[in-house]
Amino acid sequence: MKKYILPFIFIVLGIGCAVAYGIIGSEVAPDGTLMEPFFLIPMGYLFLFLSIITGLIVFIRSLYKKHKNSYRVNSFHNNDTTS
Repeated sequence: MKKYILPFIFIVLGIGCAVAYGIIGSEVAPDGTLMEPFFLIPMGYLFLFLSIITGLIVFIRSLYKKHKNSYRVNSFHNNDTTS
């Protein structure tokens, strides 16, 4: 399953962003402004989206290669038995 390492890395980064946002938390500064690491939320969603997209690309590519190889093997065997 070495081919799925990139989607796995993106999932770990996305979950890491969500966990970091939860751990860091938010607070109100003395002047009344909200201090929070808001950038972690969209980054987490971006990493999760990238993991889904790269996972689908890898999966479809592996299906295509498997189908292509099985077609070559079957056509080779069919040509061999007819002659």
